[in-house]
This record gives sequence, C-alpha cells and structure tokens, in this order.
Amino acid sequence: MAPEPIRVLIVDDHPVVRDGLRGMFDRTEDVDVVGEASDGREAVDRALALGPDVILMDLRMPGTDGVSAIRELAALRVPAKVLVLTTYDTDSDVLPAIEAGAAGYLLKDASPQELRRAIRAAHEGGTVLAPSVASVLMDRVRRPAAAGPLSDRELEVLALIAKGRSNRETAAELFISEATVKTHLVHVYAKLEVNDRAAAVAAAYERGLLQPKGR
Repeated sequence: MAPEPIRVLIVDDHPVVRDGLRGMFDRTEDVDVVGEASDGREAVDRALALGPDVILMDLRMPGTDGVSAIRELAALRVPAKVLVLTTYDTDSDVLPAIEAGAAGYLLKDASPQELRRAIRAAHEGGTVLAPSVASVLMDRVRRPAAAGPLSDRELEVLALIAKGRSNRETAAELFISEATVKTHLVHVYAKLEVNDRAAAVAAAYERGLLQPKGR
C-alpha cells in the first residue's frame, strides 16, 4: 500500500510561481498541494485551516513577510514543517528564517528533484539547506562572536540547557529545529568564551545572565 502523499501549502506572492509549483507537483504521486497563499498572514490562516505537512514559504512578500509567518506558526504550535523557497541567500535573509524555526532553506533555482527530496526530508524531520545557504551558516559560525550580548533566543536556549534539557528537548520546547539549537549554542560559546555546555551555564550564572533557583 502506497504511503499517503505529503500535504503541501505553497506560499508566494507571485501567481506564476504558485502555478508553476502546483503544476510540477500535479505530476507526482507523493506530494499533494492542498492550498496556496499570497503572503504570510494568509499563510498562517491557511495552515490553520488546512493542516498541511509541509509549507513552502517565500520570504519577501508584501504585508506579512515569510519570517514573521514562520515565527507565528511556531508560536501557534502549528506542526507543519516550513521549507523556505526564495531567491535570496544573504545573512540577513537566511539567519532570521533559520532562527525563526524553518526546517530547511532552498533557492528557487533548485531542480524539481531537489525540491521533492527536500519536502520529503523536511516531512521526516530532517534539515535541508542549499549549498550557498550552508556556506552562509558556516561562515557565520566561524566568525568571532564575542562582541555583543546574548540574544533573547540564545538566553532561552541557555536557560533550558541549564535545566538539563537535551538539544532535542530544547528544540521541542522552543519549536525550533535541533540544528538551530546547535547554532545558538555555538554562538553562546563564542560570546561567553567557553567550549562546552557546562562552562557556558557556569559563566552565565557568574555574569548574572541566569538566576539560580530560589532567587
């Protein structure tokens, strides 16, 4: 018996892009396009109404953008995996999308085969990144980060780690991917000038970034 097709919601402000993706998936048996949206606000509404497995999300759209939609979907605990599909691969596009909880990031020059593989991988809990996007993330991780305070999200991750949560548990509690948790921890280590979780927690208590229980 063949498995159920993966239910996909397409979000893009260009009708020709939506039509092209729908036409491509109409020729496959393992993907079922259940709906479309033209901006982030509509994407959230359609996701709540249709319950897709995977959302193909453009980033730069009039009105509510893709990153804002990804954050709202996470806040609403929508279980669909968000796979970014855009033409932009700069720091200012990639990092906010991944930090918001995107399960993957592809560019619109991806082949139909790559896109279908990415949808399957995202549906199964994996993370898929275009090569240029992976390079952006690696460059950011390697870049010295000691200058600057911990972000709110980095503090949230560190607080959960201090409570003994694993990366998987932290990801589940914050509705982000394990890969995103690892990226946050790399930044935390660099900013606190430490090499592991225990040292990061100790340094955070010492600097007053975390409060011991009972205070």
